[in-house]
Amino acid sequence: MSYLRYVKVIGTMHVSPESRERVRKIILGEKPHAVAIELDRRRFYAIRNPQKMAFGDAMKYGRKGIIQYILTKVEEKLGEEFGMIPGGEMMEAINLAGLLGVPLYLIDEDINIITMKILKAPFREKLLLLLESLAVFIPLPLKREEKDIIMDFKVMMTQFKMRYPYLYRVLVEERNEIMARNLIAIVDSLKAKGIKKPKVIAVVGLGHKKGIERILNSHKAFISPR
Repeated sequence: MSYLRYVKVIGTMHVSPESRERVRKIILGEKPHAVAIELDRRRFYAIRNPQKMAFGDAMKYGRKGIIQYILTKVEEKLGEEFGMIPGGEMMEAINLAGLLGVPLYLIDEDINIITMKILKAPFREKLLLLLESLAVFIPLPLKREEKDIIMDFKVMMTQFKMRYPYLYRVLVEERNEIMARNLIAIVDSLKAKGIKKPKVIAVVGLGHKKGIERILNSHKAFISPR
């Protein structure tokens, strides 16, 4: 029996109020034994203690700081357009885990490691990424329904994989592997505590959902003979 039997993966748009409501509805409805979210310790602390960083401050940390600054600004811009701060659905999952009294797990790769991998990208991909990041200063279209945004997102992910093969591998595929392994470890730990049929809710970005589910489905969980 695959690990996917024990894990329900919620794919969210990080800046969508509809995603936040879906996370709330599913977690309260499922009443899981554990909640897992697409964050590491540094981003978990940042989301709990939000602070604005000026570009001048980011420059003090060199290329790594500038890349993190650009990524933050992109999320902030999207949050303004959709009426939701970046990571609102993650905060919802964090709060609900506390409300239900179940363990909360941080399953994503360390942001510093991710940033260092980005810095090792081929020059062509880094240049394209920089140019496309400038779009953060351009007004976005009027608000749309989430289903329409998801359709555009699927096309965007396909295009991203074609234009940025290296970045797609390190930002999507490798993180899928890491998060899936962490979810497998969570299920195993719950089973070791005597929970025969553990139920884990994982809240991740929409671009990671299918990849994580595919990995979980390919791994078989140990079933007690009892």
